[in-house]
Amino acid sequence: MTLKNSSNNSDKPVGVIGIGSFGTAIANILAAKSKVIVYARKQEIVDEINQKHTVEGRTLHENISATTDPELICDSCEVMFPVVSSSGFREVMQKFAPFLHPYHILIHGTKGLALNLPDGKSLEDVNRIKRENICTMSEVILNETVVVRVGCLAGPNLAKELSKGQPAATVVASRFNEVILEGQRLLRSDKFQVYGNQDIIGVELSGVLKNTIAIASGALAGLGLGENARGLLISRGMVELIHLGNALGGQTQSFIGLAGIGDLVATCSSTLSRNYTVGYRLAQGESLEEINNSMEEVAEGINTVKLMKTFLEGSGMRAPITENLYKVLFEGFKVEDALHYLMKYPFNVDIDFL
Repeated sequence: MTLKNSSNNSDKPVGVIGIGSFGTAIANILAAKSKVIVYARKQEIVDEINQKHTVEGRTLHENISATTDPELICDSCEVMFPVVSSSGFREVMQKFAPFLHPYHILIHGTKGLALNLPDGKSLEDVNRIKRENICTMSEVILNETVVVRVGCLAGPNLAKELSKGQPAATVVASRFNEVILEGQRLLRSDKFQVYGNQDIIGVELSGVLKNTIAIASGALAGLGLGENARGLLISRGMVELIHLGNALGGQTQSFIGLAGIGDLVATCSSTLSRNYTVGYRLAQGESLEEINNSMEEVAEGINTVKLMKTFLEGSGMRAPITENLYKVLFEGFKVEDALHYLMKYPFNVDIDFL
């Protein structure tokens, strides 16, 4: 699907909304080719960026400037990359909505889900949710703004490795070819490959659902178990991810690509992953509250587990890894007991989705 660009945006600055660790990495990649304006809520963060070219100790490219003004960034940039946590994503889009136009392109980098419930209702108020109660971040953008050309970034993109300039790749997914091409033009370099995919829902769900398996992988490591156990978890986790992803509207091809299995392997194997770290610390005996209070950024997998558990209640599906992880996170179930249950679960067929 294509829409004609309203103007030539090759010389315009590029926007980045949110300046956490991944937002910083994306801003620095973009700044190698373009002027970049980043949006941050706190004036002290903006002052640090503009005066020192750093943000909370992370070095920023000299082509990057910052603002707290949504109108300024929307007026200056046609292409923007929202990279904020899923819990705050809708609020940020609502804040930007008055200044966004159909000519804007938004390519988000948030690996999370949002709820679409009646006003005043939360996940704690409902026993079951359906697909229409779940929004990917692209759906939040479409629901809250007039922007039409929406894309997402997903793949094995650990922020600390990107910030060191280590080789990596990502997927830009969109229903619109020009969004994919624009993302590739802005991001691609000798050390950063950018693939395209038109199944934006499948690519978004890949980035979301693998976080659940990453928490479980960290828990295995925290118990001191070996690579055989990790291989078992990743392979069974992949099957579970595909079944859930298909039920939510994604295509199998997306889950077995870079954004799916590529990201799954990286996140399930890396101590740099926030979700892996949550699982590791749980297995070491820490409570979820202690872990959350000590982490600087959100581990999106925690919210995903809670949301998917509620979705499963109304779907008739089974997702044993997700279900047992929910018990560990929110019901005081021991990691060892969850593992014991999974080892006894009657998986009779290895692959049943092809």
